[in-house]
Amino acid sequence: MSGTARIVLEGIGVVGGFGCGIADLSRALAEGNDRPGTLSLSTGSGPIEFPAFRADTSRLKEFVPARTLRRIDHFSKLALLGSHLALADAGLAETEHERLGLIIASGYGATGITYAFLKSFINDGDICASPTYFANSVHNSAAAHISIVLGARGPSLTVSQFDLSVPSALTSVRQWLLEGRVDRVLFGAVEELSELIGYAWYRQRGAPRMPMTPLWTGKETAIPAEGAAFFLFSRTEEARAGYCTLETAVTGSPANAGFPLPGDGLLLLGADGRRETGRRYAVLAENARIACYTPLYGSMPAGPAFDLASAALIIKEGRIFPSPGDASLDFPATIPAGGEPAGADRISCLTLAGDKAYGLTTLGKLPGTTGECARED
Repeated sequence: MSGTARIVLEGIGVVGGFGCGIADLSRALAEGNDRPGTLSLSTGSGPIEFPAFRADTSRLKEFVPARTLRRIDHFSKLALLGSHLALADAGLAETEHERLGLIIASGYGATGITYAFLKSFINDGDICASPTYFANSVHNSAAAHISIVLGARGPSLTVSQFDLSVPSALTSVRQWLLEGRVDRVLFGAVEELSELIGYAWYRQRGAPRMPMTPLWTGKETAIPAEGAAFFLFSRTEEARAGYCTLETAVTGSPANAGFPLPGDGLLLLGADGRRETGRRYAVLAENARIACYTPLYGSMPAGPAFDLASAALIIKEGRIFPSPGDASLDFPATIPAGGEPAGADRISCLTLAGDKAYGLTTLGKLPGTTGECARED
């Protein structure tokens, strides 16, 4: 297949602190709903509770029998729910998946069940350690569960590169489709806010502060989160009506003077309130036309996938959503008002890693489309 062929985004499935489904995300973006839940945690000095974006997987029972879910952990449930929502959004939930490729990105992985397995090993010894915990703790457990439940027979890949897991995995999405290895790729990013991650967050950063203001880049305002964002991509000749096209997905290190920022398009920043990356976003996005929606779904390595979903909705609907906390901007840039026309055929999503590397993903408008309301779940 030619490398100039278009890759189309057909369906989106999201679950996070904002709710479940693309309609809930669209509503949160329009209304600026950035109210997180809480995480209860035991520490050496006693129990504490702090703000956190938690995800509810109860809708998974609409797609998967309860008996099948009995031995599946929270991490894999998030992934299963996101994958089913994406297929349902594309109208392909009941089709065969013989040539469906599966790629999952995660910075942390299944930390909850891994921690539980280690506890069972330490407490009961290797003979009595839980085999169920072990099976769910391996790196590709979520991909295995999805492949089995969907009957997907294409290749499967799990990618972990912490902050750059999403843009790095998207390069494989493009390659698989351009090479014709599969007809479609189900791509998703998933993170769980386990007790282990919550404790590590607290020890490193302390209790999160409210509100989350990522565009005030000199402050630490990150709020931990969990969730899943899945996307169904296809080649042009296989695609039905979709959201947009996947134009490019690149990673690099370091971000320097040759950094490929878009010209007059919208730059969607993955700034998530962490001090170690905040100032770099300010430098690279100086005087750009920007938006930032991380206060709606929180700080996590899978966050760039939610940025992609937000950008796809902007392209689909033809209008920009208001950026939460835009009054706290501390560097020169232009933030379009909510409801303002997108003003360009492309949107670029910028992700920065703590080691000064970057990821840049660009989505484009489908030929012949003018922007319309997104699908309802």
